[in-house]
Amino acid sequence: MFHGKGVKEVLRRMLVEMRVVQTGDFVLASGKRSKFFVNIKRASTDPKVLREIGKEMAPHVGDAKIAGMALGAVPIAVAVALETDRPYVMVRKEAKDHGTKELIEGEVNNGDTFVVVEDVATTGGSTMKVVNALREKGATVKKAIVVVDREEGATEMLSQQGVTLISIFKAKDLI
Repeated sequence: MFHGKGVKEVLRRMLVEMRVVQTGDFVLASGKRSKFFVNIKRASTDPKVLREIGKEMAPHVGDAKIAGMALGAVPIAVAVALETDRPYVMVRKEAKDHGTKELIEGEVNNGDTFVVVEDVATTGGSTMKVVNALREKGATVKKAIVVVDREEGATEMLSQQGVTLISIFKAKDLI
């Protein structure tokens, strides 16, 4: 399964053409204000682009299971799972208040290894919510893969928590 610069460049062009990086005045999930917004959901709802994202992330998965936070990372987790034949779980932002009241949908066993997939990383806060939910169930998480790293502290913060951040692109690559 070789995915060199050619595939990555094709994906980069797709993301640029879709204008996933938008300029303006935005409030991010982290609460920070920003002059640009990275809207990967615009791309992950397009099957051709989503397939390329899955192909780019797949080589980093190894024999780990895949985890993604609802809503934005779920299509990415599915794409990577289909590309790798590895199972995935969906992590809610908060536990349901009905039914099973689970925070995680999918199987997590004590000792499982997971890789977290995300659309965008800013501070790393959302990624750590997924990491912590998995670790509370006895899983190991040492790696997270994002489509776009905004380069605003996520790499450093995750590293302090024992998680290596791998990004397909930096935000500046898509402007």
